Amino acid sequence: MSFKHIRGLAWLGEMTRRDMLAFVPAAGLAGYWFGLAGALLVVSAAVAVAWLARVPNTAPAAAQPERDPATRLPLRAEAEAVLEAALEDAAASGRGTAAFVIGLDDAEALATASGEAGFAEVVRRTAERLHGALREHDLVAQLGGGRFAVVLAPVRRADLESVLQIAARLQSAVEVPLSRDQGTVYVSAHVGFCLVSRAPARNGTAMLAAAETAADEARRFGPGAIRAYSTEIERSVHEHSELTGQVGAALEEGQIIAHFLPQLCSDTGEVSGFELVPVWLHPERGFLTSADFAPAIRAEGLQARLSEVMLYHGFAALRGWAGEGHGAATLTLPVTLDELRNPSLPERLKWDLDRFDTAPARLRVQVPETAASDSAQDIASHTLAKLAQIGCSIELAGFGNGPAPISAIRKCSVRRLRIDRSFVVHVDSDPEQQSLVAAILSLAEQLGVETLADGVASLGEHAMLAQLGCGYVQGPAVARAMAYEDTREWIGRHRAKLQATPRLGLRKR
Repeated sequence: MSFKHIRGLAWLGEMTRRDMLAFVPAAGLAGYWFGLAGALLVVSAAVAVAWLARVPNTAPAAAQPERDPATRLPLRAEAEAVLEAALEDAAASGRGTAAFVIGLDDAEALATASGEAGFAEVVRRTAERLHGALREHDLVAQLGGGRFAVVLAPVRRADLESVLQIAARLQSAVEVPLSRDQGTVYVSAHVGFCLVSRAPARNGTAMLAAAETAADEARRFGPGAIRAYSTEIERSVHEHSELTGQVGAALEEGQIIAHFLPQLCSDTGEVSGFELVPVWLHPERGFLTSADFAPAIRAEGLQARLSEVMLYHGFAALRGWAGEGHGAATLTLPVTLDELRNPSLPERLKWDLDRFDTAPARLRVQVPETAASDSAQDIASHTLAKLAQIGCSIELAGFGNGPAPISAIRKCSVRRLRIDRSFVVHVDSDPEQQSLVAAILSLAEQLGVETLADGVASLGEHAMLAQLGCGYVQGPAVARAMAYEDTREWIGRHRAKLQATPRLGLRKR
């Protein structure tokens, strides 16, 4: 090996240049006339000349890993490389490591509500919180879409219990409310992680992908869920992909039916209506919620057919309730933006209403807020106008959590605003949330439209919303979606509870 291949001594290779050979006879003569001291003096001079004449190293510096411009966090490639090194270290030392994927629940809705700059700030501050909950040598990387990867530096103990505690600590750090100039932002997070012992392959790419699979499963069961990667989860992902090929037959064979989510009037406490919620009674996998098979419905383009099935079960339920003395209930049918862009939707709904002899006013069509803000909404707005002419009530979902202008409420003939869950959460204890909800309710009152609070999860939230003047509520605090047979019993129990409630007032003498 030559000197030029040795780091720090490469300049000694300059001594072998041809012009340096002139020092050889000079060193010999100096040694002859002046002895060893003279020879060493000439050699020292040669070394000095060689060092001064060295060629500087012009090799390019190693490229720095690419980083996210907003958070300055490393990206996926570096996370995989660091995880690969951690796996090698763990194998050599007997220590352990783990890969985590932390994602913001409803990241798309949060990005829409906060705007590009606001969402970037949320992501940056979330990254800072993750750093604060980890050790110095643990890595936090940006995966995009409100998701982060965390690579645990090798530790002596990395079993399921200890890693689960770390996952819970990371989740708690992320979910602390964020204070911004525009107000407090409440976020929830899902977490997926993969242990070395459960990794599908001992490399960084496979292990990080496994953590993402676990995070996908957590998001599906969220909000705020934590899942560890396992072969069962991998099998579940495979089964969900198989649902795409089965969902069409399930619709035609009656496996997908409607469940009903009760809605209450805040003034009277009476049941005002039900929202249609699809469920799949799978012959092999049992009860599947809409979150389980909604991607399969979209992939197969069956949303319109699903709405037809929901209406069939819904109108049949209206007849049954009317026969039991509850004929004032309404049905809420959620429709997508793609359905609104179908100009035949009003005629199809009108035909269904006539077929079941149902008054159009008893059908509420719930539309996403994007339907009122779409820049190319000519067909959608035309469809909404036709539905309003028929007599259907238009309900705008997610109000206040998107870009729809106030003018769209009039333009789209909206009769009820659905207050998003993000405004409802902690409304009983957070004065800022109360102010936001009060502002929405005041706007709705001025515009002459009704309001419904979605996702009411506690009696405290329910009571505060009623006190603020919200007209209608739905959510777990009221009841969860149920089959038609169960609604009949539930309505009876609810009416009995209302009758047993003491009435305040003056007693007659």
